[in-house]
Amino acid sequence: MKTPYHKVRHYTGRVGWLRAAVLGANDGIVSTSSLLLGVAATQESKGAILIAGVAGLVAGAMSMAAGEYVSVQSQSDTEKADLERERTELKTDKEGELRELAQIYVDRGLEPRLARQVAEQMMAHDALAAHARDELGLSELAVARPYQAAFASALSFSVGAALPLGAAVLCPKQLLVPVLSAGSLAFLAGLGAVAAKTGGAPLLKAVLRVTFWGALAMGLTALVGKFVGPVV
Repeated sequence: MKTPYHKVRHYTGRVGWLRAAVLGANDGIVSTSSLLLGVAATQESKGAILIAGVAGLVAGAMSMAAGEYVSVQSQSDTEKADLERERTELKTDKEGELRELAQIYVDRGLEPRLARQVAEQMMAHDALAAHARDELGLSELAVARPYQAAFASALSFSVGAALPLGAAVLCPKQLLVPVLSAGSLAFLAGLGAVAAKTGGAPLLKAVLRVTFWGALAMGLTALVGKFVGPVV
């Protein structure tokens, strides 16, 4: 009879998709609202502002998806290459790999004799998994998933970009700059709160961090539109 155990769901299990989702949503809000504010500061028509916003949404979502896929796929290729190398070494030098794993356990605090016993049992159970986890630092929680990251980034960017774009559609042109600025900061604060809650991070620090950088980006873009727009 197996002894029951209490399985805890740790926040690290959410790292892969949470990072991509938060990055995508944050970029969607900041880049789209900044683009809208920059064009609005040039005194362009509302139609031109909205066209720029829609184009920014589509381009940004595709860019995020492509960038995440290429980046995470590169990580995945590296992980696969390391695993293949370990698989080969286990076939050609199993004793050397056993000593290497035992030394890792010694370095972590086990006595040499016990470390050897643990290494033998771990390798008897699943040698490749033991080396992947304890030598390479690879685990099922942190494994690279390119398609998941690309989809999460594109979707979250689109959702984030749709928020300031929707506000721009509903807002009269004369109120666009203040309403869009305040609304985008509120959206960013909400994103920071959700990300902190999901990832178990301090709430206030996450909210302030997200809103500060978002406000800085929007402010700089608006200044570019205000001073450069009339010149060109």
